[in-house]
Amino acid sequence: MNRQAQAVVLFLVGVAVLRAGFTDLYLRYVKAGLRPLLLVAGIVLIVAAIATVWYERRRPRATQEAQKTQETEETQETQHEREHHDQRGRRGHAHREPRISWLLVLPLFALILVAPPALGSYSAMHTGTALQQPWGFPTLPAGDPLRLSVVDYAGRAVYDHGRSLGDRRIKVTGFIALDRSGAPYLVRMALNCCAADAQPIKIGLSGQIPPVLAPDTWLEVIGTYTGKQTKDPVNGGVIPFIDVSRARPVPAPHDPYESWN
Repeated sequence: MNRQAQAVVLFLVGVAVLRAGFTDLYLRYVKAGLRPLLLVAGIVLIVAAIATVWYERRRPRATQEAQKTQETEETQETQHEREHHDQRGRRGHAHREPRISWLLVLPLFALILVAPPALGSYSAMHTGTALQQPWGFPTLPAGDPLRLSVVDYAGRAVYDHGRSLGDRRIKVTGFIALDRSGAPYLVRMALNCCAADAQPIKIGLSGQIPPVLAPDTWLEVIGTYTGKQTKDPVNGGVIPFIDVSRARPVPAPHDPYESWN
C-alpha cells in the first residue's frame, strides 16, 4: 500500500479504538482502568493518519520528477528503452501493491461492527484455576448479604481459611461451568491487563443448587463460607466451595471480567 492507503488504514484503526473506548465494547479487550489510554491511542492514530495525508499532499511534485529524471539519465538508455523500463516498473509497482491487500481492512470493519463474546466456560474448563494469594485481607464492610467478587471470596476462603468471612451471607456472581462429571462451578475470568491474559477463578457450589444449570449461564448466588475444597483437574489448584442458600439467573454484567486488584 502507498502512504495514503496506509493513512486510511490508520484512520480506521483509530476510529475502531475510539468506538470501543467510548462504549462498553472496550471491556471485552482490556480492564476498565485502561480506558483513558485507549482513548489517547485512538486519537493519536487518527492524528497520525491526517498528518500523513497532509504531508503527502504537500510534497513537491517537482522533487519527485527530478529524481526520476536523474535516475533515467544514469541508465544511459534510449528513449524507447526508458519508456519500456518505465512500463515494466509500473507493472512491477502494481504487482507489489495488489488490490487484494485491501482485504486487510476487513478485520477493522469487523472490530467496528461486531462485538466479540467474552471468554466463557470452554476456556475456563480447559485452563486451571489461577487463584493467587492476596497481599492482605481488608476488613469487610457492613451489609447483608455482602457482595464480593469471585476473586475476593476465593482468596479469603483458601488463604484466610474463611476467618474474615465468618458466617456472614455472601453474594457472588459468575457464569456456570461444568466439569466432565457435571459438577458445577461459578467462574469469573480475572485479568491483569487485557483479555489475552485472562485466567479463570473457580468456586465450587454446594447446598441448594438449581437442578438444571447450563454452561455460560450467569448466576447470582447467596451463601456462606464452607471449608470444603477440591483440586482443579487441569493444574491441581485449590478450588473453594460456597454453601448456596439461594441462586437465581441474572443477565451478563456489562464488564464480564474481574481484576486482580
